[in-house]
Amino acid sequence: MEEWRLIDLGPQEPYMAQCFYEAVAICVDKGTSPSTLIITQPSSPYVCIGYHQRLEEEIDMDYCRSRGLPIIRRGQGGGACYLDSNQVFYQLVAHEDSPVVPTDVEELFRKCLSATVYVYRSLGVPAEYKPINDVVVRGKKISGNGAGRLGKAIILVGNIILDWDFDSLVHVLRVPDEKFRDKMAKSMREWLTSLRQELGYVPPVERIKELMAEGFEKALGIRLVKGQPTEEEVRVYKEVVLPKHKSREWLYLPEERHPWAQPGRVVKIADGVRVVSIAHKAKKMIRLTAEVMGDQVLDVIIAGDFFAVPSEAIKELEESLRGCRLAEEELRERIEGFYKRTGVRTPGMGPEDFLRAFLKLREAVEAYLPSIRPSTGEEQGQ
Repeated sequence: MEEWRLIDLGPQEPYMAQCFYEAVAICVDKGTSPSTLIITQPSSPYVCIGYHQRLEEEIDMDYCRSRGLPIIRRGQGGGACYLDSNQVFYQLVAHEDSPVVPTDVEELFRKCLSATVYVYRSLGVPAEYKPINDVVVRGKKISGNGAGRLGKAIILVGNIILDWDFDSLVHVLRVPDEKFRDKMAKSMREWLTSLRQELGYVPPVERIKELMAEGFEKALGIRLVKGQPTEEEVRVYKEVVLPKHKSREWLYLPEERHPWAQPGRVVKIADGVRVVSIAHKAKKMIRLTAEVMGDQVLDVIIAGDFFAVPSEAIKELEESLRGCRLAEEELRERIEGFYKRTGVRTPGMGPEDFLRAFLKLREAVEAYLPSIRPSTGEEQGQ
């Protein structure tokens, strides 16, 4: 039976609670730290956005500034969320050589989230695993989870939800108007739940932590041994991880990579050149912002709340689509080639979903520049 380290960080300020596991992952990748389960809580509120999301497209920046809420971009995909001490985090960091940890992302979720289900059921809540990465109670979400890789380190992060601050949850997100915000608040109350809502009270956090450890030991067939962060992990966090997460380059990651990006659905830049934005809902949201000339992609941002493992692989997809025409077969060839070449995993989605998104982008371009419509015999019905 494998022995893993268990680190209970207790309540921590937002950056430590959200990001310290990356320092552990760097050390696990180097072989200087063992596979580890971290448990922690944020000591104060903050906003967290997914790796692939565009900050100002997702977050109400004015509201966050007015409330003094830090905004932290995580290293995994998924959507934007408001986090506070009403969540208890688990952060699993394992070496890829561990025989108990699946390398397939969807299998990783299935196996590890049985630990989350164990916690809730032990507390009297009839939770169930819902693929790809959720735990639900009677259809209502009660845990959010993400996964990724850092070198040879496999990462899974998630939470046990004690309660929701619905008012803050809806106000940190950017919406077109207050009517939309009201509708979103109503929907959240219908489709999200917590221990307080299910039980009428919040169980002691120490009991929840005990059940977390038991759950992961049962799910993975391991033995957890209490330990502490090493001096090297603390140094890596202070010198590498924290400066990265506090940098503008990281926070505005897609925008910094693509300074030409403009807000709005279609913006004219020059004769024949447009910046076009669309959203495509597959199992996860895909948002495309492309700089196009006629029917050619000059540059593109691929954003959204989807997961990609490794996360940074999407940059290579963006690069491979530069110069591509908005023609179905050419798009398909490049997207499928990217999947084969990189071996990237996008849980719940595949090449066809990204192809559909780009075809929707083409439709938006054609609406403004009808002359770019492909002129092949097949497209004309010949």
